[in-house]
Amino acid sequence: MKKIIMAIIAAIGSIMMMTSCNYLDVSDYFEDTLNIDSVFYTKVNLEKYLWGAAALFPDESNIFRNSYYPAILGSDEGFSMWEDDYAPQKFPIDEVTADNLRSMNIWTPMYQIIRKANTIFARIDECKELTAQDKREITGYAHFMRGYAYYFLLLNYGPILIAGDEVYETSLAPEAYQKYRSTYDESVEYICNELETAATYIPPVVPINTFGRPTKGAAYGLIARLRVYAASPLYNGGQAAKTYFSNFVRQGDGVHYISQTYDEKKWAVAAAACKRVMDMNYTLHTVEARDDTPKLPEGIVYDPDYYKPWPQGAGNIDPYRSYAEMFNGETLGFKNTEFVFGKNSGEISYATLLSFPAQFGGWNGFCVPQKIIDNYKMIDGNDINHSSALYPYRENGFTTTDQTFSGYILKPNVNFMYTNREARFYASIGFSGCLWPMNSTTENGKFMQQAFYSVDGNSGSSAATQGDKRNYPITGYVLKKYIHPDDAWSGANAAVLNKSFPIVRYADILLMYAECLNNLTQSHTVSIGENEPQTFSRDFEEIKKAFNQVRYRSGLPGLKPEELNTPDAFFEALKTERMIEFLHEGLRYYDVRRWGIVKEEEAAPIMGMDTEKTERSGYYNRVICNYKTVRNRVFKDKMILLPIDRQEIKRVLTLDQNPGWEN
Repeated sequence: MKKIIMAIIAAIGSIMMMTSCNYLDVSDYFEDTLNIDSVFYTKVNLEKYLWGAAALFPDESNIFRNSYYPAILGSDEGFSMWEDDYAPQKFPIDEVTADNLRSMNIWTPMYQIIRKANTIFARIDECKELTAQDKREITGYAHFMRGYAYYFLLLNYGPILIAGDEVYETSLAPEAYQKYRSTYDESVEYICNELETAATYIPPVVPINTFGRPTKGAAYGLIARLRVYAASPLYNGGQAAKTYFSNFVRQGDGVHYISQTYDEKKWAVAAAACKRVMDMNYTLHTVEARDDTPKLPEGIVYDPDYYKPWPQGAGNIDPYRSYAEMFNGETLGFKNTEFVFGKNSGEISYATLLSFPAQFGGWNGFCVPQKIIDNYKMIDGNDINHSSALYPYRENGFTTTDQTFSGYILKPNVNFMYTNREARFYASIGFSGCLWPMNSTTENGKFMQQAFYSVDGNSGSSAATQGDKRNYPITGYVLKKYIHPDDAWSGANAAVLNKSFPIVRYADILLMYAECLNNLTQSHTVSIGENEPQTFSRDFEEIKKAFNQVRYRSGLPGLKPEELNTPDAFFEALKTERMIEFLHEGLRYYDVRRWGIVKEEEAAPIMGMDTEKTERSGYYNRVICNYKTVRNRVFKDKMILLPIDRQEIKRVLTLDQNPGWEN
C-alpha cells in the first residue's frame, strides 16, 4: 500500500501543534477574547467555539513524556533515566504534591470545557443559522465533551464535582461555588447518561477527513470502560475499597464517596455495556497469512478450535503483522476496524525517537522492565517457566543464522531467551541483538543494523551519545511497538510514518466482557441504554469466545481448561493478557488500581539485564536496576488517586481532598 510518511524536519517542527485531539483545527478555534454573544451569531462561530472547547482536552496519546496522568512512567511497565519533560516519574517516587502536580493537573481545563458545553446548551437556540440536523449534532458533541471531561476527572481524581447545567460567572462571590463532590457511583451514572445522550445525536461513523471525532461507538466504548471500572474491587465494595477508602466520607453528610458494599449486578451491567459494542461492526485487526507467515505451532491438543480459520481459530492470518501493523503506521487509523475510538498522533510518531538507538539518531532510553519481557509467552502458549520440548525456553546460547518470519528477521548473535516467543513480543520489544531495519534511509551503515545494549555493545552505556550518557536502556529493553520497519531518524531520506493511537480498542471490549462474566456467581437480567434486557452469567463458552479471539489474533492457543476452572484462575490469565496486549497504551496504571493489586505489583523491584556487563560475560543475568528514577520507587496508599490542586481546595471549601493528600 502507499505509505504516508512524515519527514523528520516536519515532525520536529510541527510536533507541538499536534498535541490536541486531532479532530480539532487548533489554529482556527474561537478566541474567547471575542464577545461571547458573537459566538451565537453564526454557525461558523458556534462550531469554532465548540471545537475550541475540545482543544482543551489532554492528548490521550501523550503517555510517554509530560502526560496528563502518571501513565507509563507511573506504572511498572516503563521508565526512563531522563527527568526533564518526564514529570510523571515523580509520582512513584513520592515527589508529587497537592501544591505541585507537575504535568498532571487537568482539573481547571476540564471544568473550562464543561462551562463551555453548558454555555452551548443555554444559548444554542440563539443561533438562527442552524438547521435541525446542525443543532442535533452540535448538541450531541457538546454532551460528549461534557461527559468526556468528567471522564478524565473521574479516572484521575475519583468522585467528581458535578456542575450541572450552570454557567458560573467568574465574577461571583466564592460562596457561589460551594458544592460537594458526588459519590463515585453518582459520578459514573452522570457521565454515562451524558455519553448515552451524546450517542443519540452523533453519527456512527465520520468521514475520513474528520477521523478522530467521537462517534456513537466511541461513546458506547467509554461507557463500557466506566461500567467495568465501577464494578471492579476498588470502587465496588471490595477489599481494596475498604483498604483505601474506608474513611473517605463527604463532609456534608458523612456518606462514603466509594461504596463499601459489594454489588455483583454492576458486573452484569458492565457486561451489557461491552456486549452492546460487540454487537456493532467492530472487529479485531487482522492481516491475511502470506507465504512467509510461519505455520502455527504443533502439538496443541487442549484447544480443538486453535487450528481453525480465523475468527473461529488462529488459522489463515499472520499474527505478527496483525498486531504490529495496527500500531506502527502501516494500517491507517481511519481504516482500522478495531479502533472503537482512536486518533492520529504526532506525539506517538515523535515518541519513537525515545527508543531508537542513539547512533541512529534516537535517544535510546525509554526502558521496558524485565517483568514485562518474562510475561510474554512462548509461541505455543506456554509461559517461560513451563515451556515445552518442541518450543523450549533457554537462556544459554545464541542464534547462528538468520530466522525470518512475516518479514521480521531474527539475526545471529541473539540470545536463545528471545527465540520461540509469541508474535506480540517481536512486534513490541527491542532487545539486545534486535534488528533495526530503518528502510527509509538510503545511507550506508544507517539501515539493517543490530543494536546491542551490553556495556561493550553499540547501543550500551559506553556508546551513549547525543550529549547525554543516559541515552541507553538500563534494563536492556526498549519499546518497538509503534516503530515501522521503514522508520528512521538519521541518514539520507530518513522518515517516520504517521501513527494513530487507540483510545478504546475492540480487544479491550472483548477482554472486559470476559472479565465481567467471570465475576458473576449467578444470572442477572439487565439492560443498558435503550437496549432490551439481557441475561448474563458466568458462561464458560462466552468467556472463551471473547478471550480467545485476542489470543488467536496473536497466534496463541486459547484458554487452557485449568485457566477456566475458577474465577481466580481466569483472573490470573486475564492479568497477563491485558499486560501484554495493551503494553504502553496507558491502561495498566488504571488496571492495577481498579483490581486492588497495585501495592503488590509496585512492591516488586524493577529488574533488567545486567547492562554493565559485556554481551558474552554476565549481561544476560537479571539484576535490580540501580538508578534513582526506579530504585526510590514507593507506593503509598494516597497514590491510589491523584491529589486535587490545593488551590482548588482552598477556593471551594466544601471540596474534600483525596485521602492522604494535603488539604
